[in-house]
Amino acid sequence: MKKVGILLFILGAAAIGYGFLILAAASGTKFFAIWFLIGAFIIWAGYMTNGNHWHAVPPVVRIALAVLVTAAVVIVAAGTACIMTHFHDRAPDGLDEIIVLGAQVRESGPSRVLRSRLNAAAAYLAENPDTVCIVSGGQGPNEPCTEAEAMKEYLVQKGIPENQILEEDKSTTTVENLEFSSRFLNRKEDSVGIVTNNFHVFRSLKLAKKYGYRNCRGIAAGSTPLYLPNNILRECLGIVKEVMWGNF
Repeated sequence: MKKVGILLFILGAAAIGYGFLILAAASGTKFFAIWFLIGAFIIWAGYMTNGNHWHAVPPVVRIALAVLVTAAVVIVAAGTACIMTHFHDRAPDGLDEIIVLGAQVRESGPSRVLRSRLNAAAAYLAENPDTVCIVSGGQGPNEPCTEAEAMKEYLVQKGIPENQILEEDKSTTTVENLEFSSRFLNRKEDSVGIVTNNFHVFRSLKLAKKYGYRNCRGIAAGSTPLYLPNNILRECLGIVKEVMWGNF
């Protein structure tokens, strides 16, 4: 049992260390805190195991903890499996429009996550000059301008003509991205590509179909492998939220 306890201590410390890594990345959200909670729980479990303290915990509490941990593992495993079904999506040529979903903008410009989306969009638009590009994203409290403005500027610098780009600059969530962008297109008839990072494509397409996009395809942009566990875990919780809210 002591070996198990030591292993749990190591895993818990690794989770907390990873949380600090995500914090240092300045992602613009406070999701990094979940890694501190996970790490603290694993270290506590290691302490309980190493000191053989579990017998002092009432059986009903032990059962409840086992159920919660099992449920968490199942949710993450199922969510990850769903995410992977659209992880490498590529859209056909000749789409009527593509929508580039917004993400964090900093004083220096689009964040790494957003640059990945914009680079994927630029590559598609360069090969499909008749496709209209809708850049979608409002301005958060810690952003110097609207995401749409920064996105358009970045694409223009990449050689995409200004008249090929439309700005939707009010949205703050993925649902709003899709809702507000729809004023530039026909949800029932147009072929639409949703450009976002690979871990986010599954949920984005589900939401698009929920909100009336009849012919939508994913265009998966890359993501940084180091931050992928954090992004996938966050996305799994996002999927659970959408299921609870009836969006799937």
